[in-house]
Amino acid sequence: MAKKRDSSTLLENRKAHFLYFLSDFMVAGLVLTGTEIKSLRARNASLSDSYVYVRNREAYIANMHIAPYKDGTVYNVDHLRDRKLLLNRREIDKLDSHLKGSSCTCVPTKVFLKNGFAKVEIALAKGKQAHDKREAIKKRDDQRAMDRGMKEGRKADV
Repeated sequence: MAKKRDSSTLLENRKAHFLYFLSDFMVAGLVLTGTEIKSLRARNASLSDSYVYVRNREAYIANMHIAPYKDGTVYNVDHLRDRKLLLNRREIDKLDSHLKGSSCTCVPTKVFLKNGFAKVEIALAKGKQAHDKREAIKKRDDQRAMDRGMKEGRKADV
């Protein structure tokens, strides 16, 4: 029987797009236990306040909350434990050099399933100033107003 293909987004970190300038996106595998993947598929997780760090030439994600699986018994693990990321050596070295060299951090932006495996998209992030955030809010409001005007224009034509 053929493998089931799925590429669905489970979680998004929209707050990261507002708080940081994001660059250098990478996709990494996520090491999870059986009950964690079941809880993640049920979308019982959160990426807020999570970040990526490198220790002993291995990458980890910290503060990623995955709620305990409701039907899990003794197999449930700590919901805030650090989870290992599956990256190759070159990607880890690149990430480590960016994190040590400048005032950047690394944040997860998205968690999704690919061929049944949990993957996380991470990005290097540099903090935005208050005026940059105000500019983002203004741009978003202008886009909403334009979309609303286009919608009303289409209704008037019909």
